Amino acid sequence: MPMLRPLDPSFPIERQLAVEASPVVLINLFTLDAADEPALLKAWEDDALFMKQQPGFISTQLHRAIGDSVAYLNYAVWESTAAFAAAFSHPEFRSKLSAYPSSVVASPHLFQKVAVSNVCVA
Repeated sequence: MPMLRPLDPSFPIERQLAVEASPVVLINLFTLDAADEPALLKAWEDDALFMKQQPGFISTQLHRAIGDSVAYLNYAVWESTAAFAAAFSHPEFRSKLSAYPSSVVASPHLFQKVAVSNVCVA
């Protein structure tokens, strides 16, 4: 099971799940031992296939750090915090966490788009 390490220790994922927001983007940074990359990819694929079937799921994309860095970033879009919370707390998803190698540290955090004049739309 991966260790969870908050991106923002003052506001971990457990507290974020109580905030009503729509839509939300999950950013999850994974760090791990290089030898565990194949197992991480398999566990993540299984999780992603499960999440794709959940109400409120929109999309996901996994990214690998360039060069020798052994880090992965998952970007997933959900209709709402509530939809993500239901999937994240689902017993089937929780049971899948044991498939992750013990070297994996996951840092999940929820975000919303920000409008910036002449640059970004919300």
